[in-house]
Amino acid sequence: MKKQLGWVVGAFIFSLSLSFSSFSTAQKAPQIPSLVIVGGSLRYDNAEIFNKMVELAGGTGAKIAVFPTASSKPIKNGQQTVDAFKHYGADAMLIPIALKNIDVDYKTAVNDPALIAQVKSANGIYFIGGDQARITQALYTETGDRTPMLDAIWEVLNRGGVIGGSSAGAAVMSTTMFKNSVDVLSTMKVGVKEGDSIGKGLGFVGSDVFVDQHFLTRGRFARALVAMLAKSYRLGIGVDENTALVVFPTTGAVDVVGYKGALVLDLTDTTTDPAIPNFNLRNAKLIYLDRGDQFNLKTKAVTLHPNKLNDLKVDTNDPKYEPYFTEEIFTADILENMAVVDLMANLIDNSHKEAIGLAFTQATDIPEPDLGFEFKFYKQADSLGYYTGAFGGEDYSVENVHLDITPIHLSKPLYKKL
Repeated sequence: MKKQLGWVVGAFIFSLSLSFSSFSTAQKAPQIPSLVIVGGSLRYDNAEIFNKMVELAGGTGAKIAVFPTASSKPIKNGQQTVDAFKHYGADAMLIPIALKNIDVDYKTAVNDPALIAQVKSANGIYFIGGDQARITQALYTETGDRTPMLDAIWEVLNRGGVIGGSSAGAAVMSTTMFKNSVDVLSTMKVGVKEGDSIGKGLGFVGSDVFVDQHFLTRGRFARALVAMLAKSYRLGIGVDENTALVVFPTTGAVDVVGYKGALVLDLTDTTTDPAIPNFNLRNAKLIYLDRGDQFNLKTKAVTLHPNKLNDLKVDTNDPKYEPYFTEEIFTADILENMAVVDLMANLIDNSHKEAIGLAFTQATDIPEPDLGFEFKFYKQADSLGYYTGAFGGEDYSVENVHLDITPIHLSKPLYKKL
């Protein structure tokens, strides 16, 4: 009786998860190419993201091909993702392409007509997390050309399908990607090197936008700035864990869904000083998009969640503006978990015009232990904020906080005991 009751309750919860999807669950053919870029650590109970991908692939019963290529345990981890998609109504299938711990040779698999036909029959493609370099190694030839399997994946996207990926599966979305979990501060100190720390991604999002993941939890916005300047990107966007960017490449529309948010990096008016030997920049522009917010990669227009529009607008140019925060802002580790977002929210609603964050370490096992960086965040006439408590916390969306980064020298010892 308990087992039977549990099955009934489970079925009821499952039906609710589908009915509360933001799209209709009716079967339909996909029409507009789309991407679901997950920042990593996607929980299987994140119904909003899974339902969104199933719907973009055509609705209940949609075929989704799961690639476990990045994983060191491709069968186990890939099957768990297949089971998750099936729970949310998809007809998911595992595509056995991986570099290790699998009985199928990937060089044979990416040219297998039967496997390619199976992928072409899908309306959705999903790359699980792991090491993104494994994905590109498998799907590009040794000369850097597309394999027949990669051509098949592009065919699914171009005819209006959806391509999704989490963590490593998100890293491959842009034309340039970080190849591994490079330490952020070390990247700022030594830069990036083609073929070593960075490499060729799959480029689904287009050639003009840089994408990165685990963006806020791991402070990766700073390493993204280094890569963007090195590769001449003017626009970048990074998404946090258990959160997704739903991107429509043909229109540039981006929706933020899931647990938290994303950070847009705009380097259109950014300059560097070549006389300074270390990494530096002036006037980068940052936009924090919270869940439910929208952005357009082509126009750079921000559309806010209705709860933000119906709550408090924070406009420092408004003569009636009364700041909520009044204390000066200083963050000793701007690269720590969520530090940049917390600082931006504090600054936008603060009587002070600027805030300082530092990035440094005096550990001897990384390059130049005496070298650190000052991050100066500041407001200008285009800076705006929006606040709501409707989600149960203090949630801000922030537009156009400006940023300068300057290398600094740290004295030894950094502190002395009293």
